Order: sequence, then C-alpha cells, then structure tokens
Amino acid sequence: MTITLAFDVYGTLIDTHGVVVALENHVGNKAPEFSRTWREKQLEYSFRRGLMQNYENFARCTSDALDYTSSYFKVSLSEKDKQELLDAYKVLPAFDDAKEGLERAKKSGFRMFAFSNGSADAVETLLTHAGIRDYFLGVVSVDEVKTFKPNPGVYCHFLRRAAATGSDAWLIEGFQ
Repeated sequence: MTITLAFDVYGTLIDTHGVVVALENHVGNKAPEFSRTWREKQLEYSFRRGLMQNYENFARCTSDALDYTSSYFKVSLSEKDKQELLDAYKVLPAFDDAKEGLERAKKSGFRMFAFSNGSADAVETLLTHAGIRDYFLGVVSVDEVKTFKPNPGVYCHFLRRAAATGSDAWLIEGFQ
C-alpha cells in the first residue's frame, strides 16, 4: 500500500510571516506582531465561516483579517497599500526546510498532494513561486466544497480527490 500525504500549505510549507518585509514599509517595527495578528484573524475568520456555514473564499478571509488588523493597530492603509500587502501574500516563500523534506518524502515513495484552505489557483501560484509545486501530484482546495478545515467534510473531499482511504492517508500540518 502506498501512503498518501496531504500537506497543508499556509503555515506548514509556506511561511505566512514572509509578508513581514512588505509590512515593514507600512507599520515599521510592529511588522512581526502585525503579521501574527493578521494570520490569527485569517484563521479565525475561516474557522468561524466554516462553523456558520457562511462561506467566503480564503482570499476574502485574508482581506477581512487585514482590515481588522489595520484597525487594531490603528494603521490607515490606502486601497493601493492594502492591495500591495494582499499581493505579497500571494508570493510568500517556502520555509527553509520545505524542499528538503519534500524531496525526502518523494524519494520514500509517498503520493503527495497540497491540501489547502486557499483556492486551487492561488495555491498553484504560491507553490510555483516558492519552487515546490513539482513535488505534488495535485492541489486539493476546500474551495471546491465551500467550507474550511477543520470541517470533517473537507477531509472526505480530500480522500475522494486523492483516490485514497483514511487508513492510507496522512495529513501533514504545522503551526506557526
């Protein structure tokens, strides 16, 4: 039996705090704290929307979280500034050890998929920019079922899309 690995993308393979450099232009030395708050709100908004069954895509959660964080830190962002930061979120870097870990998993014979709350197009762009897209057989997005992790339905969706069973699939997820 070949094991299928579902890699979470944001925060596991991709460093969501890679946006700090872009944030420094707008919030100075508060950039790391701003980034953490932005990420926490992004996750909170996706979790809440999933629980309320009031789906909006992950890009919307990211944008709304940026609005909240700007207000919280009392930072006024123009629409241009906001778009610059949202665009920076589309080209985040991979963690330093991501390629090595993916290479080792590939050599071990695992079937690997990227599995994300982000839209498939956004994740494809992100992984390609980070130089790690070629490690995956495909990208599975929760956007296809209009809800978010940790809704159990998204994991069933992943298993169907990956043609895997629960006994031969593992979720790889890290937290920043």
